Amino acid sequence: MNRRRLLNPLNFAALLTIGAIAPSMRFYEGEHRVLAWSLLAAFLLGFLSLSVWPPRWRRIEDGVIALLAVIALVLIGLGPRAGGMHVLLVIWAAVAFADWPTRRAVVAVVAVDIVYYLLLRHGDFRAPLQVVLSFAGFQAFAALCMHYARSAERARDQLMRVNADLLATRVLLADSARGAERLRVARELHDVAGHKLTAMRLNLRALAEEPAVAGYPQIRMAEQLSGELLGDIRNVVQALRDGGGLDLATALRALASPMPRPRLQLDIADDVRVADPAVAEAVLRLVQEALTNAARHADADTLDVALRRDGDLLRVAIEDDGQASADWHEGNGIAGMRERLAALHGRVRLQRNARGAMRIDAELPA
Repeated sequence: MNRRRLLNPLNFAALLTIGAIAPSMRFYEGEHRVLAWSLLAAFLLGFLSLSVWPPRWRRIEDGVIALLAVIALVLIGLGPRAGGMHVLLVIWAAVAFADWPTRRAVVAVVAVDIVYYLLLRHGDFRAPLQVVLSFAGFQAFAALCMHYARSAERARDQLMRVNADLLATRVLLADSARGAERLRVARELHDVAGHKLTAMRLNLRALAEEPAVAGYPQIRMAEQLSGELLGDIRNVVQALRDGGGLDLATALRALASPMPRPRLQLDIADDVRVADPAVAEAVLRLVQEALTNAARHADADTLDVALRRDGDLLRVAIEDDGQASADWHEGNGIAGMRERLAALHGRVRLQRNARGAMRIDAELPA
C-alpha cells in the first residue's frame, strides 16, 4: 500500500513542481545558498515520507506536515525574491488538505499565509498582500483538487466494500438455496420413494408366506433387495439432510478478495458446520469489520481467522499482525458487532495481544 501511495500521480506532479523551482536557488546569496539547498532537500524528503508512514503513526505524520510549512516559510524568509519557493506553500496546502480534516487544514493555511504576508512585508516585497492573495487562490485550487481526490477515493473504497459484501452474500444465498433444494429432494425421497418401497416390501413379505409361491427363491430375493434399497434411500436422505453446511470459506474469501491488504488466512476445522444463515451472516460481518479495522487502523499485512467447534458453540478467533493504537476505543462498527452477536445469544471480546495487535474472540451457538 505504501508503494502505491508513493507512486500516486499527485506525488509525481508535486515532484515535478519541486524540480521546476530548483533554478530559483540562484537568487539566494552565497552564505544562504547551501542552507537553502539543504532545506529544499529536507522538504522533498519530508514530502515523500508522508507516503510511507503507517496509519498508526498519525502523530508523526502530523509533525512532518507542520515541519514542511516551517521549511517553506524559512526558505521564503531567506530569499523573498526567489519566487519559486513560494510554490512550496501551494504543495504544502495540498498535503494539509489531503491528510487533515478540512477545518484544521483551513485554520493552518490561514495561519501560514499570515506569516507568509509578514515575511514578504518585512523583506520589502512589492505588493505583499496581492502576492499572498494570488498564491491563496492557487492553494484553494490545490485544496479543491485534494478534496475531490479524497472523495473519489472514499467512494471507490465504499464501492469496493459493497461489492465484496454483495459477492459474499451471493455465495451464502446460493449455498442456502442449494441446501433448501437438497432438503426438498430428501423429503421427496423419504415421503414418496421410501413409502412405496416400504409398501412393496410388506407385500413381498406377505407373498412369500403364500404356500403356492413359498418355494420360489426369487420372491425372497426381491424382498431382500427392496429392504436394501430402502436402507440405501434412508442413507441418501440422511446425507442430503446433513449436507456440509453453508460454504463459509468461499464467502469469506469473496469478502476479502477486493482488498489489497490485509491478506486473509483462513483456518476452519473439519467439524465446523454452519447451517443457519443468520449465524453465517454474523461470522461474515465479524470478519468484515475486522478486515476494515486491520486495514484502516492497524496497517496490518495479514488477518488470521480460525473457526473451531466447541460442543454446541462456534468459536471464532481473529488476529492481525498490525499495531493497534494504545488509546483505541470501540466505535460504531464494534458496537454493531456486539449487538449482532448478542441477538444470536453470542458474545465477543476484544483485546491487544503481546505484540500490540488486535485480537477478537467470539462465540455463538451453531
